[in-house]
Amino acid sequence: MYMLVESHSNNVLHLKRSPGIRSWSLLVGISSVGLAAAYYSEDSIGWKLFYIAGCLFVAVQNLEDWEEAVFEKDAGKVFLETFSLYKKLLTLSRAGHEQVVFPLDEIRAVNVQEEKIRYFGKGYLVVLRFVTGLSHPLTQNAVMGCRSDVEDMAKLITSFLEMNRVSNHRDPESSSETDGSDVDDPRDKH
Repeated sequence: MYMLVESHSNNVLHLKRSPGIRSWSLLVGISSVGLAAAYYSEDSIGWKLFYIAGCLFVAVQNLEDWEEAVFEKDAGKVFLETFSLYKKLLTLSRAGHEQVVFPLDEIRAVNVQEEKIRYFGKGYLVVLRFVTGLSHPLTQNAVMGCRSDVEDMAKLITSFLEMNRVSNHRDPESSSETDGSDVDDPRDKH
C-alpha cells in the first residue's frame, strides 16, 4: 500500500504512510544478527554491547520514515511532513521531524514516477509538479510493484484538486492529445 487515506472531505485530503513490511523485516533481521553475535560470542560485555548497539543503529538507519500529506483547500496549501526515527535518535532533538509547505494553486500536475530500488527492482511514487518547474515527491520512499495503487493515489489527488476540470477549461486544444483523436489542426497546414 502506497499511502492510506486518513480523512477525505471537500476541503481536506489527509494521507499517511508508515514503514512497510520490508522495512520492518530489515529492522528485525539486522537486530537479530546483533543479538545473536552478542549471545554466542565469548567476548567481554563491552564488545557484546557494541555488537547490539551497532546492529540496532544500522537497523534503525534502514527503517523508512513516517510520512503525511495534508491538502487543505481553505488554507490553499499542501503540507508534507516526514518523521525519521533515525534522525531523531541521532540528534536527540526535533531534527527528525521535517515539514515542507507548498501553495496548492502552484501545482501543475500530479504524476507517477518510476524509481530504481537498490537490490529489489522498480518502485513507484507520486510526484507533484509545480508551475515554477520544481518537482517534489509526495513521499521520500517508493513502493515496490504496486503501480496501480500509486496511480490510484495520483488520480485521487488530481480529482481532489479538480485539476482535470481546470486543464479542460484552460486548454481545450490539448484535449485531443488525451482522448486519442488524430484530427489535424487546420492551422498547421500553410
